[in-house]
Amino acid sequence: MKKRTLAALGILVGTALTFTACGSTSTTSSTSSTVSESTADAGNTTDTTQDTASDTEESDTIYGEVASYADGVLTINVGTKDSEDSNDLTLTGETKEITVSDSTTITKGGMGGQPGGDAPAQPSDSTGSAPSSDGSTPPEKSDSNTDSSDTAGSGAPEKPDGSSDAQGSSDSSAPSDAPGSDGSAPSDAPDGGSGAPDMSATTDDLTEETKVAITLADDGSAETITILSDDMGGGMGAPGGSTSSDVSYSSDNEILEDTTLSDTSVSSTGTDEEAILVDNGATADLSNLTIDRTSSDSTGGDNSSFYGVGATVLTTDGTTYLSDSTIASDAKGAAGVFSYSDKATTYVADTTITTSQNTSGGIHVAGGGTLYAYDVTATTSGESSAAIRSDRGSGTMVVDGGTYTSNGTGSPAVYSTADITVNNATLTANSSEAACIEGDNTIRLFDCSLSGNMPDDNEQNDCLWNVILYQSMSGDSEVGNSTFEMVGGSLTANAGGMFYTTNTDSTFIIDNVDITPSASNDFFLKVTGNANGRGWGTSGANGANCTFTAIDQTCEGDIIWDSISNLDFYLTGSSTLTGAVIDDETAAGDGGDGTCSLYLGSDATWVVTGNSTLTNLCSEGTIRDADGNTVSIVGTDGTTYVEGTSSYT
Repeated sequence: MKKRTLAALGILVGTALTFTACGSTSTTSSTSSTVSESTADAGNTTDTTQDTASDTEESDTIYGEVASYADGVLTINVGTKDSEDSNDLTLTGETKEITVSDSTTITKGGMGGQPGGDAPAQPSDSTGSAPSSDGSTPPEKSDSNTDSSDTAGSGAPEKPDGSSDAQGSSDSSAPSDAPGSDGSAPSDAPDGGSGAPDMSATTDDLTEETKVAITLADDGSAETITILSDDMGGGMGAPGGSTSSDVSYSSDNEILEDTTLSDTSVSSTGTDEEAILVDNGATADLSNLTIDRTSSDSTGGDNSSFYGVGATVLTTDGTTYLSDSTIASDAKGAAGVFSYSDKATTYVADTTITTSQNTSGGIHVAGGGTLYAYDVTATTSGESSAAIRSDRGSGTMVVDGGTYTSNGTGSPAVYSTADITVNNATLTANSSEAACIEGDNTIRLFDCSLSGNMPDDNEQNDCLWNVILYQSMSGDSEVGNSTFEMVGGSLTANAGGMFYTTNTDSTFIIDNVDITPSASNDFFLKVTGNANGRGWGTSGANGANCTFTAIDQTCEGDIIWDSISNLDFYLTGSSTLTGAVIDDETAAGDGGDGTCSLYLGSDATWVVTGNSTLTNLCSEGTIRDADGNTVSIVGTDGTTYVEGTSSYT
């Protein structure tokens, strides 16, 4: 494994030093130091996504379920595909033994014919493609049912008065190469990896009943094996199972033309049916309703998560205005309010939502749907039932005010496979992490209270976290950069560490947030590979590329990174980091060329609490220990750049 540069931290001398820092010449004062040890640009930390299908003719591909694998021989129960857009197989009763050699390529394919998180096909002729956002502010909450065509799909609300902008402005300047508003790394920082999760697999993934597509070589051995589904799915509010090509809706209260409904009760007791379904381009003005959805026979699962089947109030093609109402559901898959497809826009205001069973989010988008929520109270109790939830096919959610509480496991307060913005709301997860972003999606919070409490009862997890940015390989989201931005408000962890990112590119922007770590405070930020039992990439090649910017922020806890990841961490404005920077190679396999760079602005402080390892240190600020002693900085070659008297070396 390539050895990285070591900065062993002790005491900072109080003399002026002149030297090259991060690509530019800098003179420090007696209270600051700048040290840079150049390293080669880091290579990719995650393998690029491999093709998951062969170009050979259909007749050369054998489908089946794995019966066993041993000593280079794969035995499958042969099957035929039920349809081209599904991975469902009909087994023929035939078994076949196929030789697997060292030259056989094994990859993980998309789930249910939807690799990469593309929007699923919309039932009843909707397109299911995701809307684009123009970045404007959302429409004002209105009591009328005026047409929403000018506002649907708009972006986040303006930040509250007094908040700094995304990168913050401060009289205490940050390093000149601090990231821009998009959180990108400076031009001279180490290059990140591709961010595309590793789609490769090994024979260890050929477990019993795994569905595979096999292309044979001329000698009859396996040339390629594509795993069509291996149940690696999302957890945390995002099941990753296969989708269905045959989805239908049913409701006794189907709205297919412009309708006004108020001051009445609506109930639903059928299996997997919707209490209210808005379709056919209709506008529904619903107010002062009591809506109840109860069914012991409903199945929930993927159809409810991906398409909204069985939701209490579902819009698939049209515009729904719902206000001053009460929604209660007690059925699997019975989300409170669901907006599915890019033809669907929902406004919900001053409404109370309560869901009781699994896969029943409070407010939910998928397939490109758009939803605005104003002063909603939503409470969920089931598993995979985030209070603010999205799923396959993305979408847009703008939430202003309200209280959102989840009580089930795998149910964050906010689960994002979409573009989600929340302003001035209380967000609580009592039995799960606080927030989760999968793939190329966002959560932006302004003046919110966010808290989580992740239980230590799942053997698949290799750590506990409060906010996670990751790629699960379930196919529920596009591969790309996960962005978490929080301005003002408070963030509380009741268990584990605070921020965790793995198997993805990620950006954190944390601006003047009141952060309370858990009693154990396992870490402030962890940027590493993983050994998660759900299969988040290939172990040893599933690190993260992360840019973390703290603006006028108090950060308490260690930063953990590894050599298959890249981290650029910026302390800007009056930010303070109290903790150590630790290189933990537990999940790094054979290691890589990843880097960890820490940048301190002139008004920033790092209070070092333990021996630390990083690749680049650029400081215009203060580095000291908890007793006020300055800290020594030593290179791996033994060069002492700054000598002090602290106990840390």
